[in-house]
Amino acid sequence: MATELADEEDIADSLIEHAAPEKDPTSPIQTLVTQNPFPLLGQEVVPGSFVALHWSPEQSFESINTPVPVLVAHGANIGPTVCLTAAIHGDELNGIEMIRRLIYQLEPDNMNGTVVGIPIVNLDGFRRGSRYLADRRDLNRHFPGSPKGSAADRIAYSLFHNIIRHCEYLVDLHTGSLKRTNLPQIRGDLGSERVFEFSRHFGGITVLHGVAGNGTLRGAAENIGIPAITLEAGGPNQLDKASVDAGVNALETMLQNLDIQPTLRFWGTPAPVFYKSHWLRADQGGILISSVELGDKVKKGDELGRVTDPVTNTGSTIIARESGRIIGMAVNQVVQTGFAVYHVGVAKEPKEVKEEALGIGDDKEQNAGLNDNDAEEQFEQE
Repeated sequence: MATELADEEDIADSLIEHAAPEKDPTSPIQTLVTQNPFPLLGQEVVPGSFVALHWSPEQSFESINTPVPVLVAHGANIGPTVCLTAAIHGDELNGIEMIRRLIYQLEPDNMNGTVVGIPIVNLDGFRRGSRYLADRRDLNRHFPGSPKGSAADRIAYSLFHNIIRHCEYLVDLHTGSLKRTNLPQIRGDLGSERVFEFSRHFGGITVLHGVAGNGTLRGAAENIGIPAITLEAGGPNQLDKASVDAGVNALETMLQNLDIQPTLRFWGTPAPVFYKSHWLRADQGGILISSVELGDKVKKGDELGRVTDPVTNTGSTIIARESGRIIGMAVNQVVQTGFAVYHVGVAKEPKEVKEEALGIGDDKEQNAGLNDNDAEEQFEQE
């Protein structure tokens, strides 16, 4: 009995030792500092309020123009401003649901800072179930835009200058494309100290280094000093509950770590997992049949899938060339020679990933651990 009591005392002592410290009464999360109204889209959002504003890209006839909803939770207390964007590609649904679930649970009266959510940036593409704008342009290749350019340039310019410039942090939500799906993951230029630190705020999620491609919203934001992250989860044209759950959890954790959304007692979260990565491609055309699932851990030499010619019954096997984890993959489908099928991540220490990112110079390689074609493939997913 004495031993049992001693064990219980040891457990209690251990819990006390490892528990999160009590919040200091003078910490920002409990100190009430008068907040100013938040100016956005010609409106003044008062502190401690939630409003739905409207952004109009003005690309339709004036008489039938449909504005895009912009949801704003403006906290009662001073803090950073985080912008969340989704459905820049109109067929990517998971981010829309992430923003809805996240922003409607916020309590502006108890918030420090501001959260701006734009759940459906590409409203035209969303209505048509299309990744692209009506003129077949990819909006996420036109930022920061131009007031005198193409329709895509003008939409990008309006969004960037009327909303994004008001942000102090940006999270752009996406899914896989081209019949591919992604394990929930965040991507950022980890060679930037501010982006690297921001990437550590999302809890136990996969983190990849990637320099933003030309014309992306993430790249344009980084160019004016806004730490920006892309959060990828799931695939297009479907709502995947597991991906949405993981994304919402990551976003909630980020808001807690930035002290925007206070909690009674913050016990900490799992550390993010940093990866280098590479794509494995089909060596012949045919029908892909996978032997693995998204998120599976694989060993070097494992068979990941097979591409078979349905007429000749010949085929080729895709083999893991390193041990790692499947962080993205194509769904079973008809593929052509050279099609990127499996995105394999190899876990690395955060310091090592950061050093690799900083070591990238002006050469052609854009992503640590990726060759030219792989870097392009990752860019195409964003």
